[in-house]
This record gives sequence, C-alpha cells and structure tokens, in this order.
Amino acid sequence: MNATRLSMALLVLRIGLGVFLLLWSIDKLVAPEGMVAIYQFFYDIGITIKTAYVAGALELLLSLAIILGFLKTYSYGLGLVLHAISTIASYQQLLHPFGGNHLFIAALPVLAAFITLFLLRQQDNLWALDVALRKR
Repeated sequence: MNATRLSMALLVLRIGLGVFLLLWSIDKLVAPEGMVAIYQFFYDIGITIKTAYVAGALELLLSLAIILGFLKTYSYGLGLVLHAISTIASYQQLLHPFGGNHLFIAALPVLAAFITLFLLRQQDNLWALDVALRKR
C-alpha cells in the first residue's frame, strides 16, 4: 500500500472514530440520565446527572482531539482505553450476542479500529493538527 492510500485510510478511520465518540458525548449531554443508567447497570457505579454532563463535555473534547489528530498518542490512547473498558464491561452481552444483545457486537470492530489507529498513529499525518503544529 502506498503512503497516500495509507494516509487517506487513516484519515477516514480517525474521523470515523472521532465522530463515533462525538455522538456518544452529545448523547451524554442531551440525555444524561442514559449515562447514569448505563453506569449503574454495567459498572455498578452510581453517578449524578452533573457527572454525566462533565463526562459528556470531556468526551466531546476528546472526540474533537481525535478528529483533528491532536496529541495523537494521548487522544487515540485514551479513546482506545475508554472503548476497551466499555467493551469489557459488556462482556456478558458479547458472550450472548443474539436477540436483544446483537448491537453489542459492533463494539468489537470499533475496538479493533481504535487499536489500529493507535498503532499507526505515527503514519496518520493527513490533515492532522499535530503535523501542522510541528511545521510552525
């Protein structure tokens, strides 16, 4: 694969994963009670609506950093860790993926995509803010 195709593929992957997280962060800000219920069910942690708003705002910043290719080691790494935790937390649904649990299967290719983006972060240079800042 030539460098141009790899750069384009990584750009598509970066934007896709960033938008994926962006939608989840917007959901936390629009319907924070959903996050409260998810944390109680999957993590057995009681959180407040205010905590959901803070988490949504922080995740929004993270998703924008990923989309922009900013602080790639940290933003891609944190995105990977957060998604890995949520995937591991839903292991029971993944072990029984049919019926009402079939949507949880999507977590696996997303996790693979985060791992791929993190491993190839040094080659992700097309329209990446890190690259633009280095050239200054």
